[in-house]
Amino acid sequence: DSSSSSSSAGIHRHSPPPAVPESRYESQKRRDWITFTQYLRNQTPPVGDSDCRVNHVLEFLQYLDQFGKTKVHFHGCEFYGQSDPPARCDCPSKQAWGSLDALIGRLRAAYEERGGQPESNPFADSAVRVFLKEVKEEQVRARGFPFKKNKK
Repeated sequence: DSSSSSSSAGIHRHSPPPAVPESRYESQKRRDWITFTQYLRNQTPPVGDSDCRVNHVLEFLQYLDQFGKTKVHFHGCEFYGQSDPPARCDCPSKQAWGSLDALIGRLRAAYEERGGQPESNPFADSAVRVFLKEVKEEQVRARGFPFKKNKK
């Protein structure tokens, strides 16, 4: 009997522990990573995960705007600066700043969990932080929400 010989040799066969359900955050992070790497593969020429640079991250964020639901009024729009305009306009819908910020946080973590070095993490690049800051400021002005800087 092979099981008795393996027990006597000190090898114990255990069934794998039951799978712990993935948290909502982990599930979203995994889906975000899949979406981003699929975006890279669809580039011409395709870009591998390890060849990803900050320009790919910035292009991805801009690409996502087409799926956004946040109305961002142009400076010349009659509703510019209004948080609740009384009528529709032709201004574009974009990704909300908070959604992009959270997405970058998840992708930054996913990159490092997959072996990427923190110092070369394109999601942590200062250009991404500047981009997010500009998106936030644009949306605050365009939608008329007060902008308060946190005092440090």
